[in-house]
Amino acid sequence: MRDIVGQLQSWFEDGTAFALATVTRTWESSPRPPGAAMAVSTSGEAVGSVSGGCVEGAVYELGKQVLATGEPVSVVYGVADGDAFAAGLTCGGTIEVFIEPVTRETFPEFLRVAQAVEDCQALSVATVTGGSSNVGRHLVIGSDFVSGSLGSIGLDLGVSIQARGFLEAGRTGTVHLGQDGEQRVDDVAVFVASFTPPPRMFVFGAIDFAAAVVRMGKFLGYRVTLCDARPVFATPRRFPEADEVVVQWPHKFLANAAVDARAVICVLTHDPKFDVPLLEAALQTDAAYIGAMGSRRTHEDRMVRLREAGVEEHALARLSSPIGLDLGARTPEETAVSIAAEIVASAWGGTGRRLSFMSTPIHGGQSRYQPNAQERSEKVPS
Repeated sequence: MRDIVGQLQSWFEDGTAFALATVTRTWESSPRPPGAAMAVSTSGEAVGSVSGGCVEGAVYELGKQVLATGEPVSVVYGVADGDAFAAGLTCGGTIEVFIEPVTRETFPEFLRVAQAVEDCQALSVATVTGGSSNVGRHLVIGSDFVSGSLGSIGLDLGVSIQARGFLEAGRTGTVHLGQDGEQRVDDVAVFVASFTPPPRMFVFGAIDFAAAVVRMGKFLGYRVTLCDARPVFATPRRFPEADEVVVQWPHKFLANAAVDARAVICVLTHDPKFDVPLLEAALQTDAAYIGAMGSRRTHEDRMVRLREAGVEEHALARLSSPIGLDLGARTPEETAVSIAAEIVASAWGGTGRRLSFMSTPIHGGQSRYQPNAQERSEKVPS
């Protein structure tokens, strides 16, 4: 919902009712993850996507139906037993979509949710999607508050506990409990959508390649910080897309920065006096990805210096250097694409190989390289 929250907030404030369709479960090669959302207003306008185009037409019609009846519905789209549903996913996956009417009466807490999402505040929204007469009821769980109700005190408490765990882990998905929140009972289905602040991207080195990486980071949804010790180069005017431009020695800045397990660090300085102390600090953080730019000769020299500084081999193994995937990139923009590709592959277990040479699922899960017939034939010597 984060991608369309601005429009939804505008509709809600104007008193325009809308149907909100949310992906609550996926199977196999589904194109969008749980939490992906689409909305249809009473005027017929549609925003967002639940499948990348496969079933949007069917969801649109159901959205108009939900607005007319005021009753939420849950529907599954996909392929089962070899037979396609009337509206199926051409990718072969399956998704479950929950469609609900959103008005001041059905979801009075929505404006608070929308504002929190827009302000990048951590918050979870729990919605009863099945197994209860209270389908469509909501519970909003923030860091220091709980608002709304799912129908019983016990269910509210049980879901709140699980929702806080989901929020801490950045997870979105469905939980099952008893009517009064009993554990190990699956009578009631509750979808928990977690809205966490955007992950951080730290880009070091105020060079032309950094400008392209900053733009790519924003495109991927990161909150991007650009840092360089040289004030003449590190300016907001040169990096207008950055959320923050910091003039400070990189390693000193990083020592006090909020680097968590979702953060990515891109070191583009390729100057030993900057990047060696910076990488020493970076490799002590929990960052999900740490990459450093430079030629292979620069990389080898850097590794020697880091070992001399006492960085252990298990820490050095976390370093992606030279940074990026082999795309044959030449320009700053192409290089930024190769860096972004490596970050995405690292996050989701991708191989970075051509999909046409693989036989594993395209969407979701940990990828395992398996050469297909075409690649196997290309590997056979003539």
